[in-house]
Amino acid sequence: MDHLDEFLENPWVNGILGLLAVLVLIILVVLALIYIERKFLARIQMRLGPMRTGPYGLLQSLADAIKLLAKEDLRPARADRWVFELAPYAVFVPGFLAFVAIPFTRNWAVSFLELGLFYVVAVTGLSFVGLLMAGWASDNKYALLGGMRAAAQLISYEIPLVLALVAVSMVAGTLNLREMVEAQGRVPLVVWQPLAFFIFMAAALSELERQPFDIPTAESEVVGGPYIEYSGIRWSMFFLTSYANLFLYSLLGAAVFLGGWDWFLGRDAGPWLQALWMAGKTTFLILVFMWARGTFPRLRIDQLMSLCWKVLLPLAFLQIFLSGLVLVHGWPDWALLLTSGAGLLAAAYIVWAAVRPRPLAVREAVASGSVA
Repeated sequence: MDHLDEFLENPWVNGILGLLAVLVLIILVVLALIYIERKFLARIQMRLGPMRTGPYGLLQSLADAIKLLAKEDLRPARADRWVFELAPYAVFVPGFLAFVAIPFTRNWAVSFLELGLFYVVAVTGLSFVGLLMAGWASDNKYALLGGMRAAAQLISYEIPLVLALVAVSMVAGTLNLREMVEAQGRVPLVVWQPLAFFIFMAAALSELERQPFDIPTAESEVVGGPYIEYSGIRWSMFFLTSYANLFLYSLLGAAVFLGGWDWFLGRDAGPWLQALWMAGKTTFLILVFMWARGTFPRLRIDQLMSLCWKVLLPLAFLQIFLSGLVLVHGWPDWALLLTSGAGLLAAAYIVWAAVRPRPLAVREAVASGSVA
């Protein structure tokens, strides 16, 4: 037993066991999320969703996973073999490694990194390389176009996402995710910085390539995007990564903006209660992402880029400036809410002005190019 205890206390062994536990957790959560999203979207669209495989369709995700594992793995004859086969790993591995720094409870994480927030945004930003590899190596014009769209979208929206998290870390005074959770105290940061939360959610939707930001995989335009030539297990790796990232960004948002396991329960709560509280907040954000998918129509590529560079990016810089102004002058916390809330109202007005219905005469003038 002494040798076993010494073996388990080895930091390398703990790290490997932690990564294996996270991998198993990701697979189980992805199977559950696929079923939940099908049911959730079916309820929005007044359908039943999966009902035939298992009771209430509970085994549908498992049946789909077995089907994908059994399907033939095809590769185009003119594809670049090594780049084509490595692309799914280049997409999956960065998302998987990001879970290393995510704290699930106060005392449970693979590693409590001092620069955990910096590590997460740095690692997740590498996934666009795999999408470019998949699009270029497939020797398919639709795949190449989808890969280029995905790279442009991910690089663009990574900037406001990082800036929103920088604004929050300024208030928390740390980049350690566990310390950020504990620094929120009785009031979560979403109350003091609603604008940063809005920017984070919008940019995360784009990073996840979910509606209304699903331009890279738009079936009506690029058929299936970078994944069009993939099948079987390789296609399932892209699919797995999509839902794993949904889980990742929801965990990150719950920890950074909603107080994680600490807010409302306090530090004296047991580890299982902390895990359940964290899971509840994560589930809430996951349902918000799913609700957005079933509610908003797809944006055009020009609208998508305009939203990033003309709306989200200036507002993210504004949020950083306002947060710095409040912190430097030592103003009370309600000043953060006042300034960030004003920025959120400005963002809401800009979005409303862009999508509001216009009279027929104005629409015809805009279409003819006589007015902007």
